[in-house]
Amino acid sequence: MKTHLLLLSLFVTTAVMAVDVPAIPQQSIAKKLELLFSDDFEGTNHDPRWHRVVDTFTFENGMLKGTQTRENDVPAADGKPGLKAHAAVYGLELPTKDSVVEVKIKFGGNTRMDVEFDDRKFTGSHYGHLCRAIVSLDKVTILDERDGTQSTNLIELRKEPAKNKDEINKLVASHSANFPAKLEAGKWYVLVVETVGDEMRVTIDGQPAAYLKSPGIGHPTKSKIELGVGGKSGYFDDIKVWNAEPVK
Repeated sequence: MKTHLLLLSLFVTTAVMAVDVPAIPQQSIAKKLELLFSDDFEGTNHDPRWHRVVDTFTFENGMLKGTQTRENDVPAADGKPGLKAHAAVYGLELPTKDSVVEVKIKFGGNTRMDVEFDDRKFTGSHYGHLCRAIVSLDKVTILDERDGTQSTNLIELRKEPAKNKDEINKLVASHSANFPAKLEAGKWYVLVVETVGDEMRVTIDGQPAAYLKSPGIGHPTKSKIELGVGGKSGYFDDIKVWNAEPVK
């Protein structure tokens, strides 16, 4: 069965083919200010601001391990609501506006790893999704979800996908960017996501990897940071989050 994540991937792939990929700034767009949060995932006690969103995450050998266990759609039955297949998601309650997120990532059989920003009080997109950076072995994608892939406008258009195909592709294309990558499973990488104003820039091991300027990225109340893993399994370590301001 197709999941909304697979549909999202298809929409993004189709849309990106139709537009020019923006140039990635070679220099940082964010100046780090105070360190807001850090976690090396060691020990048995962990910051209470971490919380389960979608199964399954575990603390394992000084790492945060994510494994997608909601692999298939589950229909409603016996009075229980149905569930859609979904990547594993772990949430961090940490309000930010402009920030730098640095985290080590390692692919261990999974297909994608995400750093996402949400505002659960915002009703103009599905579940308050705002923007995200997606790292796969062969590409890096940045999405403005607030105004693009998770917007209420797009949700309405998707109710008649054949009729609205061109409008859907145009909307997604104007709020996303996709860049080629060449990563290896089993190897640690340092992922940095800079978010300032309406711009997001991604580096991997210090090398520019992706960039997007889009209105939803500039949403002023990013109440939550979420880490996502699609497939089995992906690992995070040594996360740090700084408040930031634009480089002048």
